[in-house]
Amino acid sequence: MSNAVPAIPFLQNRVAIVTGGASGIGLGVSQRLARMGYPVAILDKQRDVLHAAVEELVAGGLNVVGETVDVADRVAVNAAIRSVRTRLGNISIIVTSAGIDANKPFEEISLDEWEHVLKVNLTGTFNCIQPVVADMVAAGWGRIITISSSSAQSGAGDRAHYIASKGGVIALTKALSYEYAPKGITVNTIPPSIIETPMLAKATEEGRFPGAKVVAAITPVRRVGTADDVAAACAFLCSDDASFITGQQIGVNGGLYM
Repeated sequence: MSNAVPAIPFLQNRVAIVTGGASGIGLGVSQRLARMGYPVAILDKQRDVLHAAVEELVAGGLNVVGETVDVADRVAVNAAIRSVRTRLGNISIIVTSAGIDANKPFEEISLDEWEHVLKVNLTGTFNCIQPVVADMVAAGWGRIITISSSSAQSGAGDRAHYIASKGGVIALTKALSYEYAPKGITVNTIPPSIIETPMLAKATEEGRFPGAKVVAAITPVRRVGTADDVAAACAFLCSDDASFITGQQIGVNGGLYM
């Protein structure tokens, strides 16, 4: 844990939930927040991956717990959040990173496929945010950060169901920011561009993505992003320094989408 950040005492009272927090962007966020001193609950459906992530962070002396849950299952989400409150306390921060990718020409998307992608990416975001808002309202302080996608800003072929779900996440973020700003809660979204994750590696292997080098060549900063890049933006948005920032799309994209 050589890259650990010294904990700030007051952060230890601000419990953070990171959904999809055992791999990819979510893991980067979980690691960053835990090393800053936040108690972190990782929610993820990948039981073995979740166990490994929590074990590593706890071994480094960090206050991290895990809950195995599918964000599309509202009953399971409610139970997981109740468990987090019992183990760590009321929730002050949530970062919704859980999601699935999808590629298929529009005319070939079945209704079941359409509904499944929206159920995980959009309804799953709703499922996780709604049960924790009351904690933030009671405290008069909260941070909600959704992870959307730059594809919802730019559009792309063969991804209508995925892009619609992420566009919905952006719209949900805007709605919640307006509703909860007077209550001391900020709500922002990070729409990343191409980020090095297991999901990206799988898409490359399956021929659904041309490869990081191709995208890096057309990105102004001449590289693809990392989970740490997104985590750094999340860490700022969780801070008191970001108290006047809400309802915003904070693009972590290397300048690819302005």
